[in-house]
Amino acid sequence: MHGTAAATTAAAGQGIGFAAGRIMPFRPDRKYKQTNLENKVRTLSENDLDKILDSLNKPPFLLILDGILDPHNLGACFRSASGAGVHAIIAPKDRSAPMTETVQKISCGGAEDVPFVQVTNLARTIRELKDRGIWIVGTAHEAEKYIYDLDLKGPLALVMGSEEKGMRRLTRESCDFLGKIPMHGRVENLNVSVAAGVCLYEAVRQRRQ
Repeated sequence: MHGTAAATTAAAGQGIGFAAGRIMPFRPDRKYKQTNLENKVRTLSENDLDKILDSLNKPPFLLILDGILDPHNLGACFRSASGAGVHAIIAPKDRSAPMTETVQKISCGGAEDVPFVQVTNLARTIRELKDRGIWIVGTAHEAEKYIYDLDLKGPLALVMGSEEKGMRRLTRESCDFLGKIPMHGRVENLNVSVAAGVCLYEAVRQRRQ
């Protein structure tokens, strides 16, 4: 299962699409209809996040992105989040890529499916999520446990930091648990969108049991 999830999300990060059991290359030069994609998706606020959480009849499943600046990575995260059934993606208003046409194209529909909430104070939002009983699980290479060893079945918010610096200090300190992805070769870390897919689908695996 772990290998399948990693392969699937790695493919998503590299621009590979799946259709009718076949792997199909994503073509960046493909002609898109000129429909003003940026108007399709509205960035939401903290109040909207409360409404989303209040409307759920199942344990919340959230993805928090701290410091993701590359629109291609953000779009790929939306694609994986949509496939995994994430209820919302949360990011700070500062030091974060905004919703753009590029993000929506790369997401392959994920940005239209998963609500995008940008907040003024991420640490405060995390505290409010914890007050709701949502566990905050951050990813960091210095973590003592692997993501596979953590309980990801209940109310959950997974936190991914930037590739260069990881999570900011206040974000890391706000996490209930930290997990890491095992790396066995010379490469020290994965692309953030691929890492997000690996972690999201480990949570999916656990939540199906």
